[in-house]
Amino acid sequence: MALVAERTQLPPATNMCVIAFEHLRPVVAADAVQVVLSDHHLWGGLRRSALLGGICETFGLGLSMHSNSHLGISLAAMTHLAAATPNLTYACDTHYPWDTEDVVRPGVLEFRDGSVAVPTGPGLGIELDEGALAALHEQYVTCDRRGREDTAYMRSIVPGFTPNTARW
Repeated sequence: MALVAERTQLPPATNMCVIAFEHLRPVVAADAVQVVLSDHHLWGGLRRSALLGGICETFGLGLSMHSNSHLGISLAAMTHLAAATPNLTYACDTHYPWDTEDVVRPGVLEFRDGSVAVPTGPGLGIELDEGALAALHEQYVTCDRRGREDTAYMRSIVPGFTPNTARW
């Protein structure tokens, strides 16, 4: 990524190879990444993510947030964190608009013109839908999946696929 950074005017960003605090020192030393795509779950919660924001500001790294398949509780936390992080100047991404089920009551986390307003109610500003939570819990209990497994999916597209994160 340092080689890419040398050869482009675009700021390289990642949520793949800079995923822990110990990855920051070599990234800064190599000038390899200009934007860290954080994830409040992966980086240790809201307080640790706020710490990451301060570290990125100190070293002149851009900051954004990446998410994957999360429910409204996570999106609400992400939205509050983004609003409370002044140096988070790149747009955050989320897969939330494609969710077909959620555990929060509708109406608060609605996207308008590509963004969602910071919820203003108590706590994270959302309310749980107890019925939806029970239904999704039942799905979890009766399914046979417990962990994320991207390799099997990739092998359905590329037989023989083997993950190799060392290349990053």
